[in-house]
Amino acid sequence: MHKQYKSVSPTDDVSVKTENGPQPKKYRYVRKEGSCNVVFRHVPEEWLLFVTDIFTTLVEIRWRVMFLIFALSYILSWLFFGILFWVIALAHGDIKDDTNDPCVYEVRSFTAAFLFSLETQTTIGYGFRGMSENCMIAIIVVTIQDVISCFIDTFVIGIVVAKMASARKRAQTVGFSNCAVINLRDGHLCLSWRVGDFRRHHLVEGTACAQIVRSTVHATGRVDVTYEDLVIQQRDIVLVTPTTIFHRIVPSSPLYKMSLADLRKADFELVVSFTYTDDSTGMLHQTRTSYTPAEILWGQLFQEMIRVGRRHYRVDYTLFNHTAKVLVPEVSAEEYEHKKQLRPSPRHSPRHSPRSSPRPSPRSQRQNHQETLLKPPTVTVELVSDSHHEPTVSTSQAESQHQDSLTLPNDLSSTEV
Repeated sequence: MHKQYKSVSPTDDVSVKTENGPQPKKYRYVRKEGSCNVVFRHVPEEWLLFVTDIFTTLVEIRWRVMFLIFALSYILSWLFFGILFWVIALAHGDIKDDTNDPCVYEVRSFTAAFLFSLETQTTIGYGFRGMSENCMIAIIVVTIQDVISCFIDTFVIGIVVAKMASARKRAQTVGFSNCAVINLRDGHLCLSWRVGDFRRHHLVEGTACAQIVRSTVHATGRVDVTYEDLVIQQRDIVLVTPTTIFHRIVPSSPLYKMSLADLRKADFELVVSFTYTDDSTGMLHQTRTSYTPAEILWGQLFQEMIRVGRRHYRVDYTLFNHTAKVLVPEVSAEEYEHKKQLRPSPRHSPRHSPRSSPRPSPRSQRQNHQETLLKPPTVTVELVSDSHHEPTVSTSQAESQHQDSLTLPNDLSSTEV
């Protein structure tokens, strides 16, 4: 019976022969950090889609690109309004005639016009340059610049806050174990992995999901991607401490007919996710990762990392990815269940068996009855005094419950009796 069990790891040498020889290396569908390994090409009207949803586009871009865009937005706005003020001063004759009442004081060149635009939008106000009442067009341009500067400031602050509070950053504090394991749990083969929250602020609620992703490449170059859902026991989790998520390998599971040898040569990807709500921000987040067949350890068990102290529970995250070898059958769950059904049931103990107490035969019953009949009766004599009560003698036989009473004459003395 021990020959059917074996504990293995991906580094062990297990010979698996394939019909088509060695298979080419395939890249992950979902990377370990949770990003999808997919590149979109030739998207129709791609730039139009990005511009239409400009807020989401700026939130998703990298920080250095965002800083470059925001710096250019300020510089270009200063430059644009500086050109307008220089054109107004040039049209009004402020540049050529110093004695003329200017539209903007101390703006006699393009450099002065640019500095006036910068001081106006940033509200610096050095005191040298300022507006006059001679040109209504200059007053209108200054008003428009102030309104646009408010919009730019609001947009920049909103993008920075949204990017800093992005769900991706919070998802990095919720992690999965580096590998998944297959072991026995309550007499059934189970696939399990571990998820934990590395922050002290716990999550409100969370839901775990898992899918088997298979990609099939045809001879014509067409690729088919299929998804199979895995049923998870206790998928709704309050992630206070690290939790091990289980999938029982039952007949409805895609892994029901897969043995250790089949797992080593299988071509699929286990994509797991955990969707949760943060109690600090109330935002919805999702953490994802994937496991290849080489990262699914057969015959392994996660080590316990929770200890009970005097005042609180202690969680040791150094054991988060540690596993230990256990005895697990190499066969598939289907074959394992079939062998369990063929296993003989334990016999009844002779002490509790009804056959252990034989029934008496009719012959022995007749012999016991004859011995009872031949047994002489027992006579009990009771002596009384000279009172008027009459002494009696009672006769009893076994199992007949029959009593007889004998009356003695009154003139018999005790010596005669």
